[in-house]
Amino acid sequence: MFTPQDYWQAIVLYGLNAATYKMALASVLLQSARAGESELSWGDLSERYLKEYLTRLETNSRPQQSNPSRLTKMERIVADIKAGKESFDTAIVRVADEAFNDVIPRFHTVGRDSKFAQDTFYTTEFGRKLTLTDALLSLPDVTQLNKEVAVRWSLLEGAFVINQSNYDLANSIREIYLADGYDRKSLASTIPFLGGYQGNVCFYCGEALGEAIHVDHVLPRQVLNHDAIWNLVLSHSHCNMLKSDRLVGDHFVTKLIARNENIMGSNHPWKAKILDALGTTPRARAKTLKYHYDNVKLALGSNFWGGTEGYNPATDPFYRRLITELNNK
Repeated sequence: MFTPQDYWQAIVLYGLNAATYKMALASVLLQSARAGESELSWGDLSERYLKEYLTRLETNSRPQQSNPSRLTKMERIVADIKAGKESFDTAIVRVADEAFNDVIPRFHTVGRDSKFAQDTFYTTEFGRKLTLTDALLSLPDVTQLNKEVAVRWSLLEGAFVINQSNYDLANSIREIYLADGYDRKSLASTIPFLGGYQGNVCFYCGEALGEAIHVDHVLPRQVLNHDAIWNLVLSHSHCNMLKSDRLVGDHFVTKLIARNENIMGSNHPWKAKILDALGTTPRARAKTLKYHYDNVKLALGSNFWGGTEGYNPATDPFYRRLITELNNK
């Protein structure tokens, strides 16, 4: 029923990551898929994995795990290379010996389920090679999937900064950034990641998202007067224009509740914002969101929009996505 891409995105979106190891491995695996490689030796894996971190940490000092009192193995190896304590070649050997004990066996874990997608994208002869599966080699649109991995990596780093400091996560339609922190991040850079929680389809018509993507307030901002993430979705530009500032049908509220539960099923740094704004349980969050919807109804009256022509909630592909089923059982 579910495609390899569904499983891939579930792994990337819903791993309970204590460090960024899984994102680096995902990037290496996508490189191999793009090259059509059916096997990856331990030496090649180690070299590519090291290069991922060397590139990542060259100009980026953000933490790669949540514990403020220590560095990850990869951070320590990269630091030793920069300090001249380790050559590139000896560092590759060290990566091979030290870096994969957790991430290789646990890459396919989703949430706390270690068996969820076991061996879906590779099988292992530990210390010798990875044998890549047809599911990995057949992944479509690898470039887009790589963007999602990169954004997920950045958001994990942001979450680790929050854990290790007093930074507050700001929440704006124009800029999502860490207040008083490092460089502000444009919301545009998070679109591939938000798309994953939405099933990579337009929120309003259910068709695949293209290039002209808008970020829209489901409940109009002119009424709520805020930019909270629980009310923001991705849509086609023309669907957003058709909706404008009108009240949506209640089927879109049901869909928004489900989308928010997709985010709550992950360890996304926005999860705490949704929890604070809507409630600590799925029932409480749904009740609060419907309360806001009823208030918008009172404000807007008959200014109603039920969706694009031909849209049918019963056949919306969002509800057939693996991540939606995982978080809305």
